[in-house]
Formats: sequence, C-alpha cells, structure tokens
Amino acid sequence: MLSTIRHLLILLIVSVSLFICSLPAQAASLDPYVVRYLDAVEPVPLDLGEGETKLFSVKNLSEGKRLFEENCKNCHVGGATLPNPLVSLSIEALRGATPPRDSISSLVAFLRQPMTYNGTEESFSCRQMPESWVSQSEIENLSAFILRAAQKAPGWGTNSF
Repeated sequence: MLSTIRHLLILLIVSVSLFICSLPAQAASLDPYVVRYLDAVEPVPLDLGEGETKLFSVKNLSEGKRLFEENCKNCHVGGATLPNPLVSLSIEALRGATPPRDSISSLVAFLRQPMTYNGTEESFSCRQMPESWVSQSEIENLSAFILRAAQKAPGWGTNSF
C-alpha cells in the first residue's frame, strides 16, 4: 500500500512539474499586444470571404504578428504604408482597394500576388509570399493579424500611432 501511494505521489509530482514547465512556453507564444490591443482573449471570428468566417485563436494571431514583424513591419509600422503614405492598412483602405482586401482570402490573394492599390499592375513595393515560402495557415494567420489590427488596434493605419 505504501509503495502504491509513493508511486502515485511521484506520478503527481512529475505531472505537476511537466505542466508548470510547459506554462512559460505557452505564454511565450501568446503575444501580449494581441491579447491587450486586439482584444483576442477568446478565438476571434474573421471574414474569410463569400459569407464565411473562421475562428483565429490568440496563438494564431500571435503567429501572424510575428510574421508581420519579420516581413512587413519595415514598410507598414503601425498599419501605415511608408512607400505610399496615402494608402494605409486601415479597414477602410483595405476595403477600398481594387479588388478589396478586407477578408482573409482577399488579403491572402494579395500577399501571394501583390498588386497596386487600384489593381492595375503588379506591385513591387510589397514582398510576394509564395506557398513554397509561407504555408497557407501561416499566411492566413498573418492576414488575420492585419485584419484584426485594422479592426481593433488603437491608431492602426492612422497618422496617430
């Protein structure tokens, strides 16, 4: 009986230790900016296009923010567009593009093949993100971060950060 209790106690200690050790890794993947400014404590429904929505978790949006910082932030800090300051990443500007870029699928299409704001020619200001370089789930998370920031982040896509 004592042996069984000892084994159960050891098992409990190991389990609790593993759980506690995994907490910092989980917390590190959740960006505090996403939680606070994008109001993403629970999964967030975002427009996929054509009347469909998809839920994006805090982890998805945090990955999208990381990808944004690695690939987009140099030209789009705070949702501004340094190469063309008249066209930001605000929800209004994304909606006003030709074709509109205010859904996950339309923003993914743009990131795969960037076009000028009026849609008449290829844009060389924005980096093309082919599927061989960025997976479908990663580019959707990046698009979700941009759209959620356009919806919720204070000062995103405006002149006042």
